[in-house]
Amino acid sequence: MTKLKVKSLFSLFSISLLSWTVAADHHGGASLLSIEEIMVGDHRSEANIARNEFRNPVETLEFFGLEPNMTLIEIGPSGAWYTEILAPYMRDHGRYYGAHFSPNSGNEFQRRSLENFEAKLAANPELYGKATVRHLLPPNELVIGPVEGADMVLTFRNVHNWMARNEDEAHFNTFFDSLKPGGILGVVEHRAPDNATRQEMIDSGYVSEAFVKQIAARSGFEFVGSSEVNANPRDTKDYAQGVWTLPPSYRLGDTDRAKYTAIGESDRMTLKFRKPL
Repeated sequence: MTKLKVKSLFSLFSISLLSWTVAADHHGGASLLSIEEIMVGDHRSEANIARNEFRNPVETLEFFGLEPNMTLIEIGPSGAWYTEILAPYMRDHGRYYGAHFSPNSGNEFQRRSLENFEAKLAANPELYGKATVRHLLPPNELVIGPVEGADMVLTFRNVHNWMARNEDEAHFNTFFDSLKPGGILGVVEHRAPDNATRQEMIDSGYVSEAFVKQIAARSGFEFVGSSEVNANPRDTKDYAQGVWTLPPSYRLGDTDRAKYTAIGESDRMTLKFRKPL
């Protein structure tokens, strides 16, 4: 049994119980389901479940060391792909914070994304009623959880977006301030060659491991280690529309779609950092 498995209250339950008997034991017991079961639950769309193959949530979260009794902050949850796993998993014994866009953003897409996220959580209080939504808008809105109170901060495929807005350093500084001493920062990001320039990374959506390590170090983090669980050697990273050429974006539409489907989602780094004690 992996560290991420939570003991079941029953010996054998079929996946059909995922119509959210997964919700919880309302008498104070442990969560009923493991990450493996949550990620294929009935609350998730077929499209989101299909991405488990490329996003490897069990192995990724195990590498970062996530435990259900932690205080966790998910950065930039966007459409809630990982939130659908993390918030139910943390629900009964831990605390989940989603640091989303701000309603004060001047970007309409960001405001609409936040509204959709909040509506999704509100529509299913059995799963998400204990989740807390915070807003992250540097330099004015930076309180994304208890100050120095989080055990773990996780971000999935967001660094290139912050770079495009020149907010990457502010974000990493905020993560550092939000974590307890000894707390963990986990980063998953599309991976560029280490010799890529900043502009190349912004244009392509692929970011080098060297850059992420550098900016994390400038914010005060110690590098702990890396995993190849989200690597994809089929990804050649040389597309006219950058990483958005690949699924799930398919920016070229039907042009060479079968080719890009065969490649799959992007090659990704999976990096673990620690705030010093």
